[in-house]
Parts: sequence; structure tokens; C-alpha cells
Amino acid sequence: MSKAETGISTPSRTLEQRRQSLALANEVRTARSRLKEQLKQGVVSLGSLFENYPPCLATVKVSELVRALPGYGRVRADKLLTECRISPNKTVAGLTPRQRQTLLETLSR
Repeated sequence: MSKAETGISTPSRTLEQRRQSLALANEVRTARSRLKEQLKQGVVSLGSLFENYPPCLATVKVSELVRALPGYGRVRADKLLTECRISPNKTVAGLTPRQRQTLLETLSR
């Protein structure tokens, strides 16, 4: 069914609202990129990010963060998440305390 068939329309936004949304999205992407680079360099640890993650990381997939760690590519990150029983699509905000603990313990071995 299309929107025309259901009678549902998306709310229209002004040009200024679209610009603000785009600026916010760019800020979030930049902040995420900075944090992943800090993970890669060892400046910040995954444990510290899990304890008190900034809002920009709430919707990041855990697999993305693990891949940012030195020595972890797609295959190794997927194996780690499977071992910890964490879905590759799980976000940082969606992790349970047990999943966080298990992941950090497995990484520290």
C-alpha cells in the first residue's frame, strides 16, 4: 500500500528544520568517528564507554565498536559477539548489564 492509498502523509518540514536536522546528524557522525578513533588508538576503553556512554553512541551497533578495537575485524568481532550471545545488530543502549559484563570479560582474556 502506498501513502496515497492509506491517506497517511509525512509531516512537511521547513528548510530551516531540515538544515538543523542535517547539522545535528553531521555532529553525531563526527563525534562517533572521533570516539571510534580513540578506541582504535587506545585512548579510551570500551569499558569506560559502556559505563557512561555519550548520547551519540546510544544507537551505535556494538559490532561497530568492537571492530574499532585494534586487532578486531568483521570476522573476529562476529565470533566474539556470538561467543557472548550478543546479536550483531544490538545497539549500545540495548545491551543488558549482563551482556556488557560478559563482553568486557571476554575481551580481557
